[in-house]
Amino acid sequence: MANRTDPAAKSIRGTNPQNLVEKIVRSKIYQNTYWKEQCFGLTAETLVDKAMEIDHVGGTYGGSRKPTPFMCLVMKMLQIQPEKDIVVEFIKNEDYKYVRVLGAFYLRLTGTDMDVYLYLEPLYNDYRKLRMKKSDGQFMLTHVDEFIDELLTTDYSCDIALPRIKKRWTLETNGALEPRRSALEDDFEEEEEKEEEEMDVDAEEHEKDYYRGRSPLRERDRDRRRDSHRYRDRDYDRERGRGRDRDRDRDRDYDRDRDYDKDRDRERERDRDRDRDRDRYRIREEKDYGREREREGRERERRDKDRGRRRSTSRSRSRSRDRKDREGEHRKRHARNSASPRRHGDEDGGAREEPKKKKEKKEKKDDGTDHPDPEIAEANKLRAKLGLKPLKL
Repeated sequence: MANRTDPAAKSIRGTNPQNLVEKIVRSKIYQNTYWKEQCFGLTAETLVDKAMEIDHVGGTYGGSRKPTPFMCLVMKMLQIQPEKDIVVEFIKNEDYKYVRVLGAFYLRLTGTDMDVYLYLEPLYNDYRKLRMKKSDGQFMLTHVDEFIDELLTTDYSCDIALPRIKKRWTLETNGALEPRRSALEDDFEEEEEKEEEEMDVDAEEHEKDYYRGRSPLRERDRDRRRDSHRYRDRDYDRERGRGRDRDRDRDRDYDRDRDYDKDRDRERERDRDRDRDRDRYRIREEKDYGREREREGRERERRDKDRGRRRSTSRSRSRSRDRKDREGEHRKRHARNSASPRRHGDEDGGAREEPKKKKEKKEKKDDGTDHPDPEIAEANKLRAKLGLKPLKL
């Protein structure tokens, strides 16, 4: 609520008056302690007391870009929008130079072209000193007329972009303004009057020469007058030409800066297009890579399926073989069971003969370990392990 513009305030140049200050500087001002403590609740009447306490001008300073009290009061004036008569009284105040500069800066932001030239050009005759705080926090010495010239001839002042105004010579050609009259012209006219008086005194002393045809003294006086007017006109034309050259240089610099901004914007657009193309190619590559992965996965699944089929066929084959083997064994057994009793008896006799043969083999393999004498039996065991013949006693 404290940072809101007065509802009765009028829009300036089609926008909110506080928007004449950049958003970054505006946020810095809203966060400053001077704005919160000293500028809260100020009106057009109480603003004068705070303006009288200012001891320097400037924009922002330091690493954190802190705003000066001068900028805070300018922001407060944009917020409450005092009447034009109050601002003009600020500018006409000769006792407090910082109050005058404050009013001039506010009028430069919000005033029309006619008002700016009408009320600020007379301040060229104010040569008082001012303290200005630079961006690094140090102070520098300047003058009121230099500050006014900066407001009228440059696009930036105190870290604020000033609204563009028409050139003076264009307003003069349109008849909106009269040619500017320097304060030194009065001094020139006084000197010319003194010279004319001195010349009149010399003319009275030499009356005889004046009445004699063409007097050399009279011609000399005419030449002096003609030359003085010529020199004055030439100096005025020279100053006017210099002013036009300055305006042309400023326009040229402005056009150069505008071209530079356009080139920079074009480069940014190119970079953005490159980034977009790069992202598109990357997305395409990712899609292609994903498709390749899907293809590889499908091929793997096909391979696995083929392997499973082969395994199933091999298993079925092995199972069929096992079945055939089992059936063959079953047939053999069935054939054995169905054989003649003689053959069966022969087989039983052969089976009886087999254990006899085994007993004989056992008897033949006797290595003396079953000797009745335990000592000889142990010795025969050791000899059997060593591969020696048993003892025979």
